[in-house]
Amino acid sequence: MSNIIKLLPDAVANQIAAGEVIQRPASAVKELLENAVDSGAAHVSLMIKDAGKTLVQVNDDGCGMATLDARMSFERHATSKISKAADLFAIHTFGFRGEALASVAAIAQVDMKTRQHDDELGTCLRVEGSKLTAQETCQCKAGTSISVRNLFYNVPARRNFLKSNTTETRHVIEEFMRVALINSHINFEITSNAKLVYKLTPGSFKKRIVDLFGKVYDERLLPVNQKTELITIKGFILKAEFSRKTRGEQYFFVNKRFIRHAYLNHAVTKAYNELLPTDAYPSYFLHIETNPSDIDINIHPTKTEVNFKDARYVYSVLHAAVRESIGKHSLTPTLDFDEDPSLTEAFTTLPRQDLQAPSVKINPDYNPFKTNDRATDRGFEHKHDMGDKNWETLYRQDEKISMAFPTGNDKENTFASSENTSVEKENPNRFFQIHRRYIACNVRSGVMLIDQQRAHERILYEEYLERLAGRHQPSQQQLFPQQLHFSPDDATLLKDLKEALSQLGFSIEELGKQSVIVNGIPADLQDTDIKATLEKIVEDAKRCNNNPGNDKNIQLARSMAAQLSVKPGTTLSETEMADLFDRLFACKVPETAPEGKKIVGILKLTVLEGFLR
Repeated sequence: MSNIIKLLPDAVANQIAAGEVIQRPASAVKELLENAVDSGAAHVSLMIKDAGKTLVQVNDDGCGMATLDARMSFERHATSKISKAADLFAIHTFGFRGEALASVAAIAQVDMKTRQHDDELGTCLRVEGSKLTAQETCQCKAGTSISVRNLFYNVPARRNFLKSNTTETRHVIEEFMRVALINSHINFEITSNAKLVYKLTPGSFKKRIVDLFGKVYDERLLPVNQKTELITIKGFILKAEFSRKTRGEQYFFVNKRFIRHAYLNHAVTKAYNELLPTDAYPSYFLHIETNPSDIDINIHPTKTEVNFKDARYVYSVLHAAVRESIGKHSLTPTLDFDEDPSLTEAFTTLPRQDLQAPSVKINPDYNPFKTNDRATDRGFEHKHDMGDKNWETLYRQDEKISMAFPTGNDKENTFASSENTSVEKENPNRFFQIHRRYIACNVRSGVMLIDQQRAHERILYEEYLERLAGRHQPSQQQLFPQQLHFSPDDATLLKDLKEALSQLGFSIEELGKQSVIVNGIPADLQDTDIKATLEKIVEDAKRCNNNPGNDKNIQLARSMAAQLSVKPGTTLSETEMADLFDRLFACKVPETAPEGKKIVGILKLTVLEGFLR
């Protein structure tokens, strides 16, 4: 056979490229917002409908485009950002490949209106499935407006793969926050289904963090500033006491581009060494500025991965900067050098002639030994000393006390008799603990070992599944309801789980966009575990949302069981071990933990005998 290799049509090639660049509505939002920022816009607005599946519209007041440029922008590898290969190592913009609009237009119906500020009329284009269907002159505002309708309309398999509207909206808001966070000098606005979500005004980086994540962050942030010959690190970290069980609030930016970098994340986490619990994660908003020639951002279609020319150097500088900020602002007393001296002088020069030392007034004529005193005049009676009267009653009372609290040999005999009674009633040889991790008991073939944490997880897991499948469980109402603050992404996910959580016994009331009030909790949950438990539930839900066929109830029951199960190192009494044993073997699957690990094992006598040969 010959001539079996053929050039793919442009429409097919565009759809393949679109699969790499545009994976969900949030991907289109990211590309359009970055283009708006690159245009030099001062105002950028985003509107979505049905989580972006029906409509994604981005408006900006940037430089706009001429008619030819507007037409060329939909061609693959057509860009104004670079012109030669050497420009890849001097990139100062978000976009540079020229694939964003071409990829979006290949799988959606796109309308563009654009006008340069010096032009009287603009250009209107319509592209469907990479085909230009309309082009005309129109009246429009200066800047560019792009509407993306019916995303994945010609790729039904990709559209069916999308998650629920709540999940896709969370991803869109997250991409919006990544772009808006670092570009604090730009007005940003986002509207979802005609409902305003955020309206951000220009300001400092700290102000933008507070506007996005809530006013409580104003007092939680610690500044980070470090400048060397090669890099500059600026931003904020959160105090250790405000660490979270989720990884949501971790933002790295390199030359204003959001990135994910596990190596740099380890540098920050290590700086919090011995300050955070093992299951907690630090939060940070850090911007690294470096020469574009020292990084490579052209290694992934989403452009969220970056290679540094000298990653070890960046690691050490970042670790030192964060460590210095923690020690300087968090662990040592601070002096207020910004205090207004005029206020201090005003307080120190107050007139003091009216100030008097506190005094106690006494009556020099008062005699406590007189019977006719003021106490009698006020109606209080004196209690006279009873002397030797009723001495027999006092003696009988002393006898009762001596019987209740025996001394000497009598006390020892009392405790000894009670111990003998308890020993007779209990059988201490049935269960015993090994290193406070395993429960052991004798069986006919040898010794049975039970992992106490996995056993308790299995018990709680099946109990919570029954609750989620049945009616709402009674809630233990809080005497003092707790107000908890979450990131926007976590708050949206928590609201999506609200109905399922209420079946477990949680009573949660929404308070604004990012806060909730917990009025009631399950009976088996302690007050101190509320925040950690909810954060862990949100973290597990975020991790498992992308798994196909994920059951929300199963995941929620598994998270609750993992949080509330007895942990290794906990000492259990004989009664507690017996109860755990009985409840475990009353479960449907007593041998396996919810995550699939083994719970029960038997160490046979033949194996034990082999150790002693």
